[in-house]
Amino acid sequence: MIRLRELHEKDALFMIEWMHDPDNQQWFKKDMLGTSIENIKSFCLSSKIPKLIKNGDNLHFAIVDESDEYLGTVSLKSIDFDNMTAEYAIATRKKARGRGVATVATYEVLKKAFIDYELNRVYLNVFSNNVPAIKLYERCGFKFEGEFREHLRINGKFVNWKWYGILAKEFCQSDSLY
Repeated sequence: MIRLRELHEKDALFMIEWMHDPDNQQWFKKDMLGTSIENIKSFCLSSKIPKLIKNGDNLHFAIVDESDEYLGTVSLKSIDFDNMTAEYAIATRKKARGRGVATVATYEVLKKAFIDYELNRVYLNVFSNNVPAIKLYERCGFKFEGEFREHLRINGKFVNWKWYGILAKEFCQSDSLY
């Protein structure tokens, strides 16, 4: 059973796994390989989910299994209640991959976005060559919305940046897929 909860300081030891994984790092804009355990613990402690969510908030949820072991983080970032939108992000440990964990976590965070927070649209961006992530996003109902060509410079090379989104009405229609 996969569920979402607040991040705890104890999660930092597992978070560092995916942050320091070179295979994972290739898919991030920000270099996380040098992130210290102290910085991660501080991030976890500062990521408490507020009772009253407001514009600009970032909500980071731990993805955990039945024994409460941290498997990854799924987020709703830059919440905008004026426009009823938020940005989605996810990162998982190797242990979680290939088990449907990211699919369940995505469903759970979209349910929060559309039902609990009454948002209308959740969007994401992804490197155009990150095929595994794109397959996940499309499987979860995100629709391709466009591509910014040579938008980012990563390690001296320009890369394309794809944009995806899902609307509340699309999520509610596809709810049975999960």
